[in-house]
Amino acid sequence: MWFGLGPAERALQEEARAVAASVADIAAEADAMSEIHPGIREALRASGLSALMVPAAYGGRAESVDPLAVCLVREVFMRASSHLDSMFALQGIGSYAITVGGTDEQRAQWLPRVASLEVLAALALTEEQAGSDLKNVATTVVEKDGGLLLRGAKSFISNAGAADFYVTLVTEDAGLSLVLVPADAPGVSVAPSPELIAPHVLGEVTFDDVALPPEARLGAPGKAMRLVLSTLAVFRVSVAGAACGLAAGALTEAARHARTREQFGRPLLKHGPVAQLLADSWNDVEMARLLTYQAAAAARSDAAAALNRSSMAKVAATEAASRVVDRCVQVMGRWGLIANSPIERYYRQARPMRVYEGASEVLKLGIAKTLCDEV
Repeated sequence: MWFGLGPAERALQEEARAVAASVADIAAEADAMSEIHPGIREALRASGLSALMVPAAYGGRAESVDPLAVCLVREVFMRASSHLDSMFALQGIGSYAITVGGTDEQRAQWLPRVASLEVLAALALTEEQAGSDLKNVATTVVEKDGGLLLRGAKSFISNAGAADFYVTLVTEDAGLSLVLVPADAPGVSVAPSPELIAPHVLGEVTFDDVALPPEARLGAPGKAMRLVLSTLAVFRVSVAGAACGLAAGALTEAARHARTREQFGRPLLKHGPVAQLLADSWNDVEMARLLTYQAAAAARSDAAAALNRSSMAKVAATEAASRVVDRCVQVMGRWGLIANSPIERYYRQARPMRVYEGASEVLKLGIAKTLCDEV
């Protein structure tokens, strides 16, 4: 079934391409950094595209956050710069629990500034012993002196050290809860995480008896997973969009090389095994893109009901991106191995995508269960 984009979606792609073109000269520099690049931030701020991450009532572009719109922008951004893509994505991932679970006061305080990129958002879920299994979260909140006392540590948190607030998963007597923690609250400290193969703004966040008002809660005590799943339902499919952009960018690099590089008296494209690598890669990109767009359109109608399809798209697109980039390096031979070249950056950036926001193997368990429940 063909999936066609309408005029609004195509116009949004053009907006994103203009931003991507404007940062072309600094993309490599930004992608090598593990702190916020001011030029990338200014380009994203000036574009106004962060407004896609909040509802219109708080400065957004649409009545509610549109998963397909986010997906389309991430596809363009990831092709241009992983730093740009990450900064854009985290504005939504880090703030969406406020959108769906926050009070009117919390939304009014934070969401307009998320939309304008005045503040940077972060979602603090994972810990040293809590990755895919969030039930192992050990960071605690207790009620004390009419307020809340937060104690614990979070590990491998995107935007740590740069974020202005942390939507933080904690445990308490009622179960898992979310609290909104300003980054400048006394007792909050950040240390760098180990550097990744693809540099990323990442840190370890410690909460040392952080005193919070009772209104720092997001949603009801013990009901955090509903908010976490709401966030995943909207944004997981956007990882698939980013993976499609990365794979398409890598394939463009390899196709240019195959067309212009001659070996044994003819262009590489004229050698059958090389042509097969390129053809298989294009098939992978188009199949992944079709599933991704369809999943994002379904999430636009009912994100929670479409979560399984979003998981399928995330697995399919990120696994495809790894295959495509590996083939493209092979097509380019030694030219694919040059450090900090576009293809080498794509190669390093592709690998983490199969891990974050749901490792492929974990997501496949849920996909398989849904399949068997339906037969």
